[in-house]
Amino acid sequence: MRFDVDTYKKRSREHFEKAWHEGPEVLTPPRFSDRYPRLAYKAANPHPIFEMVNRLRETYLSLGFSEACNPIIVEEQDVYRQFGPEASAVLDRVFYLGGLDRPNQGIGREELEGIARITGKAVEPEAEERLREILQQYKKSAIDGDDLIHATSEALRIDDGQTVEIYEKVFSAFRELVPRSSRSTLRSHMTSGWFLTLSALWDRSPLPIRLFSVDRCFRREQEEGPTRLMCYHSASCVIAGEEVTNEDGKAVARALLSAFGYQDFRFRPDEKRSKYYMPDSQTEVYARHPVHDWVEVATFGMYSPSALAEYGIGIPVMNLGLGVERLAMIANNSQDIRQLTYPQFHPRPLTDMDIAGAISVREEPATVEGRVLALAIRRTAMEHATAAGPCSFVAYEGSFSGTLIRVTVEEQEEGARLCGPACGNEVFVHQGSVMGIPDTPQWARVRQEGIPAGISYLDAVCALAASRIEEGTRCGRPVHVQVKMAKLLSDINLRIAEYAMRYITDQKKKVDTRGPVFLSVRSEVVQKDT
Repeated sequence: MRFDVDTYKKRSREHFEKAWHEGPEVLTPPRFSDRYPRLAYKAANPHPIFEMVNRLRETYLSLGFSEACNPIIVEEQDVYRQFGPEASAVLDRVFYLGGLDRPNQGIGREELEGIARITGKAVEPEAEERLREILQQYKKSAIDGDDLIHATSEALRIDDGQTVEIYEKVFSAFRELVPRSSRSTLRSHMTSGWFLTLSALWDRSPLPIRLFSVDRCFRREQEEGPTRLMCYHSASCVIAGEEVTNEDGKAVARALLSAFGYQDFRFRPDEKRSKYYMPDSQTEVYARHPVHDWVEVATFGMYSPSALAEYGIGIPVMNLGLGVERLAMIANNSQDIRQLTYPQFHPRPLTDMDIAGAISVREEPATVEGRVLALAIRRTAMEHATAAGPCSFVAYEGSFSGTLIRVTVEEQEEGARLCGPACGNEVFVHQGSVMGIPDTPQWARVRQEGIPAGISYLDAVCALAASRIEEGTRCGRPVHVQVKMAKLLSDINLRIAEYAMRYITDQKKKVDTRGPVFLSVRSEVVQKDT
């Protein structure tokens, strides 16, 4: 069901009126979550990229493709086998894997003296010999790095903190370690993995082979931008068999993309012409979406026989691939892939509805009796709001948590009204600002355009009074709650969740809940039940 602001406002007003007139039959004080629970307790949200990954997996499976897991680490020589002479030009876009050599750390007089300064005692000959053995075993990979600190601590009979200090300040060979690159790379495109997978399968499986993989690739871009990331997802498939042609690529593209709402398709030769594709087979797929018109969404082609021969693959292979992030950008109307992929670093703006849902009372009754009491106090205050002081009206009299109590709403100052002018103010969020406003023509525009938090000043103060009386009654003591001029949210027993408050201040919006409340509630213990 689509959320409608006007419907929400109507329900909010109906709930207020019901609470005012029905009293104890409504057991909970009016709150935002009571008006529209779905907004207060939202379902968890999937990440847009992984949501698209799942949709693509399901679509591939429905088309009869089996899922494969291709190697992520690809040796440099495989890049040369796939790209041929072009490899030296494209290798600048791959990440080479590097690591640290295991140092040959010796133990001499300088190291022994350094250890003694840290531990406060000389290294005994037996411990020195054991330490030498540990360092040699580590050099030969007989001891893992995870176990090195603990093994050293046991040999020297010291705590791990001192051992870490020794490796940091005494053992210079560990401080001087520098990463060294290997000839292993992270795959920059899924094709690197398909050649390895197909070489192991093509003559051991029934034909045709239909496989897909939706997984990460890594490309060493000069810099990331609105449409480029160094780590991205590729949704790729292959069909390998004797009768496979480029027409299979067109058929898969149509079937795959139709599941995402694309209707018309255009196929254009790709001018990039990667060396692992047959000449003139590399094709770009353009599709028209009902909302986004024509967009480039995929590329397919027939693998080059010469590249296949490098892996001993003796059958034609069609490969199709598309960028998951590109599809997700289109589906989510996103202009920046960085914001879509890493929303935690690009916080989304909060709507007025989001902020309204973050407003709540600070203190409220914990029991049903307390909630009934809050409504009783509220009803009494509303019925006698204009009564002139000094005056006192009984809101509740009877047993409460095993104690007979009397609760009154009072005004002791002569000529003053029982309820101050701001008691009827309601909290609204309008254009990012939080305001407490009365129901007057002056504020009609804010009430019409803004989002009500579902809480009036009187609601919040009555919840505060009932909560304090609930606590005081358990201790057998009277309670007096008085709210005078409100300047801050806390003055009227309200709060805004920290994330929403941070957004309000960052956007230079305001929180204005000032107003003369002047409401006094008193409880007295009549008799303690036995």
